[in-house]
Amino acid sequence: MNKLKRTLALVATLAMATTAFASCDKDDKSSSSKAESKTESSATDSKADGSSAEDSKNDPSTKSEEVGAIDSSLKTGGKEFTVTSWNADDAEALVKMFNEKSGMTAKFVNMSCKGEEAAEKYKSMFQAGDDLDVYFVEADWALQFVNDDKFTVGLDKLGFSDANFAEMYEYTDEIGKSISGVRKGASWQAAAGGFAYRTDLAEKYLGVKTPEDMQKKIGTWADFEAAAKTVADASGGKTALADTLGGLWQVFSAGRTNAWVENNKLVIDDSCKQFADLAKNLWDNKGVMQCDQWGNEWLPAGQSDATMGYFVSTWGFGDAILGAAAGGEGGKTYGKWNVCVGPQEFFWGGTWMVVNPGTDNAEECQKFIKTFTVDNATIKEYALSKPEYCNNKTVMADIVASASSDPTTYKDQKVLNNLGGQNYFEVLDESVKGIDLKGLITPYDATIKSQFMKAVKEQYVVGGKSWDDTMTTFKKAVKAEISTLEVE
Repeated sequence: MNKLKRTLALVATLAMATTAFASCDKDDKSSSSKAESKTESSATDSKADGSSAEDSKNDPSTKSEEVGAIDSSLKTGGKEFTVTSWNADDAEALVKMFNEKSGMTAKFVNMSCKGEEAAEKYKSMFQAGDDLDVYFVEADWALQFVNDDKFTVGLDKLGFSDANFAEMYEYTDEIGKSISGVRKGASWQAAAGGFAYRTDLAEKYLGVKTPEDMQKKIGTWADFEAAAKTVADASGGKTALADTLGGLWQVFSAGRTNAWVENNKLVIDDSCKQFADLAKNLWDNKGVMQCDQWGNEWLPAGQSDATMGYFVSTWGFGDAILGAAAGGEGGKTYGKWNVCVGPQEFFWGGTWMVVNPGTDNAEECQKFIKTFTVDNATIKEYALSKPEYCNNKTVMADIVASASSDPTTYKDQKVLNNLGGQNYFEVLDESVKGIDLKGLITPYDATIKSQFMKAVKEQYVVGGKSWDDTMTTFKKAVKAEISTLEVE
């Protein structure tokens, strides 16, 4: 997974998704009202037979692997079909499998840059008229391309219908759509996450022996805060429950119930202050490490007892986070980890495949997207071989069930061995079901989210400034970057 996927900025546009916030306790009024709202909505949308319109739309029985004709406005028969990304983390494996199975040939174009640099590089490629067929966009800046018809074409013009994506997780589908509701991008992955923790430290300081027990200890933000204090006190301040404020924010923000922008106005709701208070309390009481995500101290802390756990999503269970935190195979803490959902269901990262309207290889574009987002057999093979939690409810339910009875279902056993044989996809499957982004995504999320976290950490948590002063700093920063937004 690319680095941006792993940065605090992440999911912005998508994180858009992960952008606003949740309440400090899943059992508080905010969380309750969210659940009640969903219940009321379901009741309103119910049909005579007891099913809902949403259930019907996403019913796996409506799934079709047959795609339609390509629109005549798109060119075919080009000399070279290219798949472009900022690095090789995902694209290289996808292209290799595509070439082996499709009878077609894709060339991988590696821009070899950071994820946050890719957007401008793509724009330069468009301006220069470079060869660009399928290319990858990331949550934080995807809407720049999805909302612009110069950069992306609707997937319906490539022959795709709602039925092709009936088994996709709803939040990923929301992120791939333009502001007008046109599906422009499709993702092969669902980057659901959980809290991975050291089993030896959990037993020593919290007295828990199973992931189920750990979930009970940290199942709400109030529980998490209490557990963090217990760990810090029992260890004499040497062990923090959580890795970084960045990790906390990644998770907390996924529980938001309001969008950052409504009617072109910046929205600062009660959950903003709730997160700030949670962050400050954990920081002051040594419940969270006082270092930066992706900093030099971050991953080695998994071996030195400086932290008990990390918030990670599907791509983070390998060498990107947890494998490195354990010291790799044979490392100091390798095999001493388990995972549970934690205080809030969340996702971290994600990549969407989009198509250049000027492509001259529409047939290959269609086949590439179909292979990894529509064809269940290929999706399953990729999920198990990568391994990666993929964007298909039926496939993942099958894998979770199979792996529960036969761990060798996973082709790569390194992650499984690090987790003591735990079926971690089962935890991610539980987490992904709690993600809901409808009505919460805006084009400004990456900027706003980044500026909020910066202000909270520098002004409120570390600087000791008042909440009002912190929000004044935040608002000024947002207004400076988004001049058209109304900031009161």
